Amino acid sequence: MRKQSRRIDSSNSMCQYGFKDSSKVIPQECSEDDIWQTMQEEAKFYTKQEPILSKYYCSSILSHKSLETALANQLAIKLCRVNLSREALYDIFLKALVEDGNIQCAIVDDLKAVRERDPACISYVHCFLSFKGYLALQAHRVAHKLWINGRIALAILIQNQVSEVFAVDIHPGAKIGHGIVFDHATGIVIGETAVIGNRVTILHDVTLGGTGKVQGDRHPKIGDEVLIGTGAKILGNIKIGENAKIGAGSIVLKEIPAGATAVGNPARVVGLSRDKSKRALL
Repeated sequence: MRKQSRRIDSSNSMCQYGFKDSSKVIPQECSEDDIWQTMQEEAKFYTKQEPILSKYYCSSILSHKSLETALANQLAIKLCRVNLSREALYDIFLKALVEDGNIQCAIVDDLKAVRERDPACISYVHCFLSFKGYLALQAHRVAHKLWINGRIALAILIQNQVSEVFAVDIHPGAKIGHGIVFDHATGIVIGETAVIGNRVTILHDVTLGGTGKVQGDRHPKIGDEVLIGTGAKILGNIKIGENAKIGAGSIVLKEIPAGATAVGNPARVVGLSRDKSKRALL
C-alpha cells in the first residue's frame, strides 16, 4: 500500500505573496510527496543562488503547502485576463485538481517525464515554472474535466486562453494520458476526438488533426510511448502504434504499426523495431 502524502508547510515571513492554501487538498497516491519536497528544496537553492528572485520563488513554490495549490496559482497567473480574474481561475483550477485523483497522478507523471526525458530540463521547478508545454497540458486536463462534466463554455474559454498565452491549441474534448512531454510546445494543435496514450513525446508545431472530409470521430489515436517529431502532421482517424516514431515534417495519412519509424510526405515506414526498452530522449 502506497504511503499517503505529508503536506510540507514551508510558509514563512518572506513568503506571503500567493493565494491562501486550500484545506481541501487530499492525500496523494502518486508519490507526490517526494516530488513536492524536492521542488521546495530546489526553490530554496535558487533563492539563495539568485536573491533577486526570492519573491518569485516564494510566491510560486515556497508559500504553498501542496503541488495542487502551487499549480492552480501558476495557471491562474498565466491565464487570467481583464474580464476573468486570477482569483476566479484559481478557484476553478484548484477545485478540479483536488477533486480528481487521475489529474493529481497526471501532473506528477508529466513532471517526472519532462525531467527524465528532456535533457534541457535542469529541475522539477524549472519545468513547473518555465515549460509552457507542461503548463498548457495541465490547463487542458482541467478543461477536459469541465468538458466531460458539461461545462462547455468554461472549457472552451480555458482552451482559448491556453492557445493565446502558450500557442498550444488542444480541444478540451481530446483525451491525453500520463507521462506526456510537449517539448517547446509552440504550435501544437490537437483535435477534439484525438486520443493520446501514455509516455508520449510531442515536439513543437505538431498537428493531430482531421482531413476536413468527415465528421464525428475524425482525429488520430496515438499509442503509448510514441515520439512525434517537429512539424509532423497526423491527419484523420488513424492509429499510430505504440513505440512508433514519426519523423520531423512528416505528413501521416495512414496507420503506422507499432515499433515503426515513419518519415516523409506522405509518410512511409522506413524501419521497424519492437524493442520497447528504447525510449528516445529529446
